[in-house]
Amino acid sequence: MSEFSFHSSERLKHRKLIEHAFAQGKTIKAYPIIMVFHLSALPEDVPVQVLFSVPKKRFKRAVDRNLLKRRMREAWRLNRHNFIDVDFDLSQQLAILLIYTGKEIEPYTRIEEKIILVLRRLKEEHLTSESSPTSPEE
Repeated sequence: MSEFSFHSSERLKHRKLIEHAFAQGKTIKAYPIIMVFHLSALPEDVPVQVLFSVPKKRFKRAVDRNLLKRRMREAWRLNRHNFIDVDFDLSQQLAILLIYTGKEIEPYTRIEEKIILVLRRLKEEHLTSESSPTSPEE
């Protein structure tokens, strides 16, 4: 895999994993981004699977939601390699949900700055002291 690519195997798609991450996960906030993460056994052989979300309640037009999700995906794609190790242990897989909570459409630079901030906090505060992953109840 290329260092800057973002393959479909890196997308969090399984409903049970998403529900488990929301229920059991920890939160890091940096307005307008909220990161919910959970150490979990993922179905793919990747260190991290990520989901991007923009609430319909705040942005009624799909065009606006899609724009914000594209900006978040691009910021993630370009900056994740600085924080997520490429050489990973399959027992340390992460499920990450990135949620945009702002009320206005922010420029890409601000979104990128906040995603870098939550990734830095994740690495410094949580990844160094976490225990083994749990799998969602079937």
